[in-house]
Amino acid sequence: MTEDSSAPGPGNQSTTRKRIVVRRNGPYEPDPGIPIVDHLGVPVTAEAPVRLCRCGQSQSKPFCDDSHITRGFVDAKDPRRVPDKLDVYAGQQAFVFDNRGTCAHSAFCTDRLNAVFHLGEEPFIAPSGARLDDLVNAVRRCPSGALGIGIGPVRDTNLSDINRPPQIEISRDGPYRVTGHVELVDEDGVPIAQNAGASREHVSLCRCGASLNKPFCSGMHWSVAFRDPLPDPLREPTLFEWAGGYPALLDMTRIFYSRYVPEDPLLGPLFAEMSPDHPERVAAWLSEVFGGPRFYTERYGGYRRMVSQHIGKEIRPEQRALWATYMVQSADDAGLPSDPEFRAAFVAYIEWGSRIAVENSGPSATPPPNMPVPRWWWVCNATPGARPSAVADDTQMTSDAGPALPGPGEAVAFEQHICSGRWTATRCCSPSTSGRKTTSSGTIAGSWPASRPAPCLATAHGRPSAWRCSRGGRRR
Repeated sequence: MTEDSSAPGPGNQSTTRKRIVVRRNGPYEPDPGIPIVDHLGVPVTAEAPVRLCRCGQSQSKPFCDDSHITRGFVDAKDPRRVPDKLDVYAGQQAFVFDNRGTCAHSAFCTDRLNAVFHLGEEPFIAPSGARLDDLVNAVRRCPSGALGIGIGPVRDTNLSDINRPPQIEISRDGPYRVTGHVELVDEDGVPIAQNAGASREHVSLCRCGASLNKPFCSGMHWSVAFRDPLPDPLREPTLFEWAGGYPALLDMTRIFYSRYVPEDPLLGPLFAEMSPDHPERVAAWLSEVFGGPRFYTERYGGYRRMVSQHIGKEIRPEQRALWATYMVQSADDAGLPSDPEFRAAFVAYIEWGSRIAVENSGPSATPPPNMPVPRWWWVCNATPGARPSAVADDTQMTSDAGPALPGPGEAVAFEQHICSGRWTATRCCSPSTSGRKTTSSGTIAGSWPASRPAPCLATAHGRPSAWRCSRGGRRR
């Protein structure tokens, strides 16, 4: 729950100015050393020199396979593009700046702060409709850099942008989202001109090949139905993947620590000494716990590091309850999935983990050393697709029809009439069970699939307690 964040992390690393070369009618060529991640924040392995597709036709996306040559790709700006015009909206607390000609239509602003950003209405922005911190967060989350903010009638770079290391995110079915003050240059080394008021810290670059404002994204990936390859539909997603990965969890933790903690009299003092990258640390921990990469272990030190931050804090039950309540509210605010299956697993961990933190923070607590980072999973087989939805369309309902009934005089067969290969690996004998066999009694034999972690095992005796036992019970 708490951490002083003094250990070095990605936000503390010094960086030099990196560049992306935009080849004429060709690919993007980023400098070596710019990390490339997918939409979940998972690093993408790439061999140097990296060439990123921008014609949208490569068969090895996101990398270029020279399809731009055979397709005759042209990167000229389209005269039909939205004009380059900076609009200024004055509010009680700040001025908000917007250039519709830069917008990539990711809808982060209209989805998350619709009291200020009015989809399909004029004026588009009503700056007095939210608190200043919410305005700043909305501006910083704009991936295209179309938005800006200032206390006066001039865009304030310190308010509008975040100081972060260079990175290229391959968004799902959308543009490359570039952050970290990466310089865009043409093949002659000349800086690429940007629209008025555009951020120099973060931009969205076209990946579908259809933008009207190349090399920047204009939102045309929606119109041309640009799609990345679909994942295996039989593979059960992790909670990390279902949540939206590290970016979604980071959005949630930033909301939690900027919106709810500072104004709460019980939580404020508990987190008063946290460093600016504390939300990143908590998002990395949750990513690892929910089945994602070992972000926390590799960046900050693993379970031992996390537990050390709770020792001696003496977190009170009422502080824990508020922490859990606000974290769930922040998940709503950040737009994390609201389906019953995900929320059952998410809330279960928030409750379990926060209670462990209280236990480890007690005056006489001696947390067990060298424990692994917990790996959380779906609760009681409540996975996506494990039940018919009450709001599913006709196609989904039809495809989820029950197993075939035996005909007259036909013997009942387990796989054909009972399981029929539809259920998930945690419920029956689907093809995704990684070699598990069904016995004649209907039980499943064999080891747990190596491709997924074992169940959470968060039982009363599933872990050593931080409290010493006395006369067979836990000392309170």
